[in-house]
Amino acid sequence: MRYRFVVDVGIDPATGRRKQLTRTFATLKEEKAEYARITNRREEGTFVPPNQINVNEWLDQWLAMKAADLEETTIYNYRITLDRVRGRPGRIRLQELTEEDVEGWMHWALKHGRVRGGAAGTPLGVTSVEMSLARLKDALNRAVTRRLVTMNVAQHVTIPRRARKEERKKKQEVKPWNVQEIQKLIHGVRTERLYAALLLSLMGLRPAEVCGLRWEDVDLEAATITIANTRTMMGTGARCPQVVQGSPSQGEACPR
Repeated sequence: MRYRFVVDVGIDPATGRRKQLTRTFATLKEEKAEYARITNRREEGTFVPPNQINVNEWLDQWLAMKAADLEETTIYNYRITLDRVRGRPGRIRLQELTEEDVEGWMHWALKHGRVRGGAAGTPLGVTSVEMSLARLKDALNRAVTRRLVTMNVAQHVTIPRRARKEERKKKQEVKPWNVQEIQKLIHGVRTERLYAALLLSLMGLRPAEVCGLRWEDVDLEAATITIANTRTMMGTGARCPQVVQGSPSQGEACPR
């Protein structure tokens, strides 16, 4: 003999119909215990209905929601950052994701997580892992408010102090150029087509600001330029990359 119950667990926002949960158990004791747990959480407003969505699917939904509030270049950076997470924990069901899964990904990424900008399979920088972890935490926090999960399992996962110390030991100190070295560069590129752009970069302008300069922003008589426009490239593939026009207020998305 098997025991089964059907309980209302809310309203489907897409259809407006009642959502019902059916559970079956081998014993009456198990059936009663689960029915009491579900009804109590439902009354408290903390019950989360089961769903089959995995981590990757939720990240896609979260990015789509964020796209309404953020600049296109910022969303692009978010997507690149979260791509580091998708391979390992991404296929796990959202409700089955554990803190151990997130920690396992973090330790793997610190040792073998690099997929671009260097040899694949080599350690990913602490800052890069930390950024991916932060975006994952943001996405999971939203999943909690959407009642897709009961808690953010990544909330207390942090980069180990030992990993930070080891990276600082290995990191080579890069000294800024001195006056003589800068003068040598200026003299060497004086006849190059991009001489003006390189010179402006040495004056403190960001690449996005240099690329966004127009003749109307340049006053030769007053010897001044106005930073009123930026250009940011998204993507580095073989196809023509997308170029996004912006303003200096969009500095968050403009690479330095």
